[in-house]
Amino acid sequence: MQPLRRLDNKHAIVTGASSGIGRAIARRFAAEGASVMIADITEEPKEGGEPTADLITAAGGEALFRHTDISEWDSVDAMVGDCVARHGRLDSLVNNAATYNSLRCHETPEDQWDAVMDVNLKGAYFCARRAIRQMLEQDIRFETRGRIVNISSQHGMIAAPSDFAYGVSKAGIVYMTRQIAADYARDNIVCNAVAPGKIVTGKPGAAMTEDALAYSRSRTPMMRLGEPDDVASAAVFLASDESTYMTGVNLMVDGGWSAA
Repeated sequence: MQPLRRLDNKHAIVTGASSGIGRAIARRFAAEGASVMIADITEEPKEGGEPTADLITAAGGEALFRHTDISEWDSVDAMVGDCVARHGRLDSLVNNAATYNSLRCHETPEDQWDAVMDVNLKGAYFCARRAIRQMLEQDIRFETRGRIVNISSQHGMIAAPSDFAYGVSKAGIVYMTRQIAADYARDNIVCNAVAPGKIVTGKPGAAMTEDALAYSRSRTPMMRLGEPDDVASAAVFLASDESTYMTGVNLMVDGGWSAA
């Protein structure tokens, strides 16, 4: 896909961008002209290959990896502070980092519930809180001071089989998106979400077993499962100035799963 340079002169942070969907989003943002901070707890991609920042710079883009634990406020504060120190502003935050444990409610011990919520929900809150504080101080460009793109999930609206904590956390992201959108619309801060369906990332895990993939194929009306670039395309649109008069939207990218 030929990039349209829709993010020229914009500065973005993408959390969880070393692997999977976040990796695809970061690469597409850079191809569209943005400088991208890769915020993650590890630089190594879970699916293998070169680090995301290296791929971007090799392609002529601008990217920097920053070790960030989004479940820790000081780490998030430093992440945004570094971006602003380098570029003077933060145009887009993509809240992508997430984890899961593939357990039903009665099987989920408290520590694993906390581990999922600390990243998926508290981490997204920390990042949004810090980004909003920065964006409130910025000048308005093309009707916005800044944009937040949350990566939710179809499982924020429908059941996530045997993944209780993950589904609850993503439902929280859907609500968080709406609340931030409503609270900060008059401050010219825009907040939307992308809700992926089954996305084949190449990362190992329970979600990529043959049984899991077969189940997803049986539920998806379209003739293929999703790819990371499908989500990246939606994220680029919501981060760009082409997305106008939209806030509080949870954009489904699920091949029709939720419509069937």
